[in-house]
Amino acid sequence: MIRYALECQDCDATFDGWFASSDGFDTQVEAGQVICPSCSGTAVRKQVMAPSVRPSEKAGASDPEKVFGKLAAKARQHIAENYDYVGDGFAEEARSMFYGEREHKPIWGETTPEEREALREEGVPATPLHPAFAPKKQPDKSRLN
Repeated sequence: MIRYALECQDCDATFDGWFASSDGFDTQVEAGQVICPSCSGTAVRKQVMAPSVRPSEKAGASDPEKVFGKLAAKARQHIAENYDYVGDGFAEEARSMFYGEREHKPIWGETTPEEREALREEGVPATPLHPAFAPKKQPDKSRLN
């Protein structure tokens, strides 16, 4: 795993990001998957930083892909156990909580790019969930036979 200090070129926010490899970072940036937590912009770049290297505790360092896979599995489990999946109603649910119309609770779901931008413009705190951390979606029980 590689930790990069990142900077948003749209709003100058700084934040950290963890990636399986340097190529993984480049691939995600090119696909627009590295998103600023402050403004949801995708114009993100690495900051200049000194590498932090620590010796391996045993011969043969851990495979970065396996480490990331374990981290992602833990995140998925945490989200599945503690967040309510609201499907494509995410923007409406987030707005309702933001404006005090509904009780605050942790949720996750789907939005369109236009809905994400509208939430950002309104100041509704919402951050895109990386697909690797998204739990398996539960079927809508009201639609089952």
